[in-house]
Amino acid sequence: MSLRKLVGFIHPRVAVVIHDLAMTALAWWIAKLLRYTLAPDQLVSYQLLEFPIVLLVQGLIFRWTGLYRSVWRFASLPDLWNILRAVMTGAVAIGLALFLYDRLQGVPRATLFLYPGLLAVLLGGPRLVYRYWKDSRNDLLQNQAVKRVLIVGADRAGEVLSRDLRRDNRYLVVGFVDDKNSLRGASINGHPVLGRLDQLSEVAHSAAVDMVLIALPSASTSVMRQVVALCDATGLPYRTVPRLEDVVAGRAQFNQIKEVAIEDLLGRDAVELDWTAIRETLSGRRVLITGGGGSIGSELCRQVARLGAQSLTVVEQSEYNLYRITQELRADFPELILEDILANCGDEPAMRKAFAQARPQVVFHAAAYKHVPMLQGQLRSAFRNNVLGTRTIADAAHEFGVECFVLISTDKAVNPTSVMGACKRVAEIYCQNLDAHARTRFMTVRFGNVLDSAGSVVPLFRRQIQAGGPVTVTHPEISRYFMTIPEACQLILQTASLGKGGEIFALDMGEPVKIRDLAEQMIRLAGKKPGSEIPIVYTGLRSGEKLFEELFHPLENYSATEHAKIFLAQHREVSWDLLQALLHKAAEAVDVFDEEELRRCVSSLLPSFRWSESAQPDNVVSIRRANPEIKE
Repeated sequence: MSLRKLVGFIHPRVAVVIHDLAMTALAWWIAKLLRYTLAPDQLVSYQLLEFPIVLLVQGLIFRWTGLYRSVWRFASLPDLWNILRAVMTGAVAIGLALFLYDRLQGVPRATLFLYPGLLAVLLGGPRLVYRYWKDSRNDLLQNQAVKRVLIVGADRAGEVLSRDLRRDNRYLVVGFVDDKNSLRGASINGHPVLGRLDQLSEVAHSAAVDMVLIALPSASTSVMRQVVALCDATGLPYRTVPRLEDVVAGRAQFNQIKEVAIEDLLGRDAVELDWTAIRETLSGRRVLITGGGGSIGSELCRQVARLGAQSLTVVEQSEYNLYRITQELRADFPELILEDILANCGDEPAMRKAFAQARPQVVFHAAAYKHVPMLQGQLRSAFRNNVLGTRTIADAAHEFGVECFVLISTDKAVNPTSVMGACKRVAEIYCQNLDAHARTRFMTVRFGNVLDSAGSVVPLFRRQIQAGGPVTVTHPEISRYFMTIPEACQLILQTASLGKGGEIFALDMGEPVKIRDLAEQMIRLAGKKPGSEIPIVYTGLRSGEKLFEELFHPLENYSATEHAKIFLAQHREVSWDLLQALLHKAAEAVDVFDEEELRRCVSSLLPSFRWSESAQPDNVVSIRRANPEIKE
């Protein structure tokens, strides 16, 4: 067998063991030689089993300290510390073994002090040289596939990213840009800090950069918007690393390079939530979630399961959505007691049976129709699902002794101008006033538009951009509040632990975002130019649509809570008997499909609600005047 084949045949781990034992013998020999060199009148002598004992003891110490679990290619400071620990422990163990063998005959005490230092150098040196050789070879690869990248952010994330990229032949880091004064002229992992953020365009072009990588996982969204604007000005492609909350939640891996998403620019600074209180509310509890297959409902299911619920009952009327979420939950949380119910939340017999079997302690009611323009001409369906369905679930919660019930509402329920908003407001009124007649704590949580939820504007814009445009916006000045799906669900969970009953909670959602700006930003993120490459067309406000949304009615007297960005609105009482009578009349109108009577009931419940021209009957004004009992 040739030497080349023999070397290829030897396993790398075996080669490392042979190398380390050879270095052990060499270190011991040099240590004794140095000692006797200092005393030339004495002769070097070796005992018969001296070297075998040294090799056996040190080899066992190497194995005990886990030295062979590390890889030379990635040798670092922890490996050097492991080597120091192994050689120091080995010197002591070898001294004891030789003392038991022949009372250290022929082994000067100085040898035991020289040996560990020599062995540390002989073991650590080749490892560091090998890593430097491998890294240098990667840096010298100058083929066309290598992209020269500039990293924005020279903090911990940027340093780790640059280290990871040295092992990736596709990228060559040319340097960093960062605003910290302490980093002026510094070098990180051999890469210089080339300038400040506002010099990004100049630095990128002078360094012949092919791509910009944003390594700011903890940056606020305002900072991210500024950085992305600077990256846009370079005309170069850019990517980012995931946000810290995405890494912690397991939705992404640290330093995983990804495209900048619209969520990175529209999400707001993280809200500090009381996770201890949330866990106490949900851990070990029986939870039921309606609409559990939808955008909000499915994320609620994931977070409830992650927080250690004893059992979870998922109610969903879409067969496919129910199948998808239950398959995911069973795979990710095999210990969770999971029950799936294919039913409409307005199906009273099905809901009573579900509550009787599951005996939930916490209920999240997420099932609802939410598409504003579509529901404008579908009053019966909207009322049947969003109001009567809510009443069915709320009544069941009251009957079966649920501890807390959270209604998931919307900012469109404030001063509603649409059928969808009006129905959600009626649902709020029912739950708020039922709270006074039940031991169950009924609470409502409101939030704005949810990014990437089914039917939202973001997926629509994304499809329109992929098709080459145009992107349709209803009005140049229309604006909306936005939040991410996980953020919305965290607010909902906090509400369950925070509320005493009858409250409306809402999140301080920062500044509203103009839909026009959203469309332009999404076009730029897709690598296109708004207006020229992807046109934006204004189609006009649709029926029931507002230019801007509100989170509170002026009469709700909202106030701060113990959480800085969560606010509380005081509910407005309504005559319980009148509310029951109007809902009973509305339910009868739904049964016989009498939409005119249904409009009268909604107008009586919400006197300030203005029907759109296409839906408003002639006698709406008289209805409002005839029913002054409820003040909206």
